[in-house]
Amino acid sequence: MGRIIAIANQKGGVGKTTTCINLGASLAATKRRVLVVDLDPQGNATVGSGVDKNSFELSSYDLLLGHASAEQVIVSATQAGYDLVPTNSDLTAAEVELVQVPQRERRLHDALVPVRDSYDYILIDCPPSLNMLTLNALVAADSVIIPMQCEYYAMEGLSSLLNTIDQIRSTVNPKLKLEGLLRTMFDPRSNLSSDVSSQLILHFGNQVYRTSIPRNIRLAEAPSFGLPALAHDRTSRGAIAYLALAGEILRRHEQPAAAE
Repeated sequence: MGRIIAIANQKGGVGKTTTCINLGASLAATKRRVLVVDLDPQGNATVGSGVDKNSFELSSYDLLLGHASAEQVIVSATQAGYDLVPTNSDLTAAEVELVQVPQRERRLHDALVPVRDSYDYILIDCPPSLNMLTLNALVAADSVIIPMQCEYYAMEGLSSLLNTIDQIRSTVNPKLKLEGLLRTMFDPRSNLSSDVSSQLILHFGNQVYRTSIPRNIRLAEAPSFGLPALAHDRTSRGAIAYLALAGEILRRHEQPAAAE
């Protein structure tokens, strides 16, 4: 059964979508079967995967509202190496419409059940807010990766998100756990980055990934080409960092299985 990971942070501009598409491409490069679910109405994960936002008839909006099945909605992001549930601005309407739908927080969970066994990893790109779309992602997920910059305000936002995860775990999704904290746009030359990084490691220990994602021009420009960094420039520091992150995640998941 595929592992479902939500990539979430209610703060925008922290590298959430960048992490989703580049981790997806890196896992796919290791021959894992990957599905990326774009649950952000901005559709950046869709565009960054090389899929035109106007080229598909069905989207995550149709999936959440029950107008179409996952099999009908999924498209192939060939250059990225994974499958995609695409989205566009239609998804903005979903949050309003979901208010009147029974078990509205479980719509994504139920929609992914038929395809879960077809993938090793399902990565969900959440919108930068704690709304009904994010709630659907957290109810569907086994775990959460939180990308964050090493700055003061990021620490404050982290506390709020962890409280939300605790609430969801105690009510609608008891299996939900923190997969890991990912330091993004990391500059080890900055005293603030180093200080915040040290605090994170002190409080969260090995839940902080050893891999950190550097500021990198190739990583930043890749979405404008509709490509993950690995397909844009596989020798760039950004691409290498996400490959390292994929390796770290795979080791964490596969070590217990090997021990058995």
